[in-house]
Amino acid sequence: MSCCKPVQNKGIDYIIRATGANHQVRIFAATTRETVEYARQIHGTSPVATAALGRLLTAGAMMGCMQKGEEDVLTLQIKCSGPIKGLTVTADSKANVKGYVDNPVVMLPPNAQGKLDVGGALDMGVMSVIKDMGLKEPYVGQTHLVSGEIAEDLAYYFATSEQVNSSVALGVLMEKDNTVKQAGGFILQLMPFAEEEVIEQLEKNIGKLPSVTTMLEEGNTPEDMIARILEGLDMEILDKIPTAFECNCSKERVEAAIISIGKDEIQSMIDEGEPIEVNCHFCSSHYIFSVDELKEILEKAAN
Repeated sequence: MSCCKPVQNKGIDYIIRATGANHQVRIFAATTRETVEYARQIHGTSPVATAALGRLLTAGAMMGCMQKGEEDVLTLQIKCSGPIKGLTVTADSKANVKGYVDNPVVMLPPNAQGKLDVGGALDMGVMSVIKDMGLKEPYVGQTHLVSGEIAEDLAYYFATSEQVNSSVALGVLMEKDNTVKQAGGFILQLMPFAEEEVIEQLEKNIGKLPSVTTMLEEGNTPEDMIARILEGLDMEILDKIPTAFECNCSKERVEAAIISIGKDEIQSMIDEGEPIEVNCHFCSSHYIFSVDELKEILEKAAN
């Protein structure tokens, strides 16, 4: 048996994909409160862990729908020296996203600005961007964390690994009861042929923007955020893409993973005479296999 997976309230969170300044810039903006709150519930994350994971989930969803192939999968992985230890987020090209934190209960005092100290939770480390495009080997880009605040780290990754000048903003705002009040973000990218006047206008616009969560609190939609970023420039909305926390784990997939560990390992599990429980890191689903089921799996592994 396995426990039923809770289902996120879908259809509320979404990403807008747009272009501006006569296609000199492309921009993605997202609202992700439901996705981040769902992740908080299934992982039991502390406020600072919720903020860190929420930022990475938001970025992952937007970067997921940047992929060209239907079957392409993107993974964002952070390994760090801070008490959170690490985070992993995976997204597909339809902006279905999932993720987890290595230490979900990390607690830290607020930073000097009185905000959740995501940078302190991560501290120094490495961010890996892994793109599985169905080729023999996935593409892996790696950069050092520059601030641990995630948005700046991603902007640095785009500039150094993909040679794309980008502005990234991500935010998670918590309620007093530690549920998620707002979450979202945007990724703006300049095309190589972007003109100097366009860059100056964008810098001016972004310079006077409040934080993402302030804009969301003011009732701004992703469309409104893009309009503010592109003020004084033309804007064309290309897509509205629903996004949600979605894990594709199943008992069948876990069974396949057990088969892959080999007959000797499966036999030793059977010899112990106890059912085994396998937990999914991404969605916290539990899958229990009885001794009889393990015997059936052993038969499949032998064929």
